[in-house]
Amino acid sequence: QAFLCVTSTLSLAAFRGHFVLEDLVEEMKKQSPALEFGPLQPDGRIAAQGSFLALRKLREFLLAKAESLWEEDKRQGKSHQRPRRKLQEHRGAAETRNSRGETQVVVLDTDIYHYMRSFHPKTLQANDVVISGVTDGDITTVCIESAASEAGAAQALRAKRMIENSSVELQRVLRKERICYKEPGRAERQRYRQLCERLKARHPGVLVLPYDTHIDVVGTSEGVFRFTEDVKR
Repeated sequence: QAFLCVTSTLSLAAFRGHFVLEDLVEEMKKQSPALEFGPLQPDGRIAAQGSFLALRKLREFLLAKAESLWEEDKRQGKSHQRPRRKLQEHRGAAETRNSRGETQVVVLDTDIYHYMRSFHPKTLQANDVVISGVTDGDITTVCIESAASEAGAAQALRAKRMIENSSVELQRVLRKERICYKEPGRAERQRYRQLCERLKARHPGVLVLPYDTHIDVVGTSEGVFRFTEDVKR
């Protein structure tokens, strides 16, 4: 399985009170015509399916709007509730970014993020910045916080570019194979996990991600193939 199509559940609840959510969904569909969207749920959640790059662009689009709202709240104060507005009124301001002391954001496939953290940890480390990740299903949002200075902003931007470049390279070479448990139950899960732990020493470049119903194996095509063949034997 290559990283070609993923599904992500997005929460639009933070925009409630600022926009009519139905209008926001329509704007999202225009912004990302290659994605397929599920129905908008009462709690503000909506599922989107498509290529990882398309989902990443959509997530960045929403993060830009959220950051714009936060900046406007800071200017206006939060002592009054602003009326709900049509989305079009907020265009333009959505792309406004503070060039100093801001939080840089990179949206990664969650498996790519786990692989990067396990095998390329220095990519997620940099001087004078704080790098953290928040996972939401198939997508992990990496935040890079810098000091409010020109040097800090430059460091954050370099860290962002390094993470983005590493992500592109890993997407190119990594594959994922899913091993489903033959039987339900804790004993079966434990048996598979112990087996995979023993095999990891023979396959040092493979990442094993255990879940309740299956195990995901992430690595190069050759590495994943050899690992799964050992598991079958």
